[in-house]
Amino acid sequence: MKKNSKQAALSPINHEELSHQSWKIFQIMGEFVNGYEKLARARPSVSIFGSARTDRNHPTYKLTEDIARRLSDEGFSIVSGGGPGVMEAANKGAQAGASASIGVNIELPHEQSSNEYQDISLYFRHFFSRKVMFVKYASAYVVMPGGFGTLDELAEILTLIQTEKTRRIPIVLVETAFWKGLIDWFKHTLVKEGTISPNDMDLFVMVDDADSAVEYILKHQTDITEPASTEEQRKMMEI
Repeated sequence: MKKNSKQAALSPINHEELSHQSWKIFQIMGEFVNGYEKLARARPSVSIFGSARTDRNHPTYKLTEDIARRLSDEGFSIVSGGGPGVMEAANKGAQAGASASIGVNIELPHEQSSNEYQDISLYFRHFFSRKVMFVKYASAYVVMPGGFGTLDELAEILTLIQTEKTRRIPIVLVETAFWKGLIDWFKHTLVKEGTISPNDMDLFVMVDDADSAVEYILKHQTDITEPASTEEQRKMMEI
């Protein structure tokens, strides 16, 4: 009988390692339970993303702070990644407003240190469980200039909405000059190659000031704050 070469190529089971990884399930479960319990009370909310490297004197910091404060005064809890830069600006603006300032913090070897402007703080070891918290209860996304982490979050929510795994919410990209190259690539490469549909370009808007960002979200406020339909609730339960 011919030996199964693929089976032979598999590594032997390391039971000690397997046991260790299995126990991590409970750690991950704890992160989800804690996040659900704290954020379920903070609706409606707006998740704000952007670079941890943005200086406090940078115009983007000031713009983020302004957007967050105004949305907070309109009754939206503000959720950020809890770190410095744009995340700090979002929490600072939120704390100056009328609604809760929430930080969804992540343990990293560098860059991530919790900012002081959080009314509610959550701490995560795993990016994937943290990302779920950003999405699950968000009524809108505000995406400021940022790096890989910001792009990751943007791609996450675009994918979930595109595939109808969650209900459609406003996605606002702030600072057109920063985003234009990426959006042109979406339009002239992804749409042209058929890897996304032309109507996927309608999943977001680009703006340049706080007035436009806040007005766009408020224009959709009835849609995003009314009770979810049975079908929307089913989708949200799957996130």
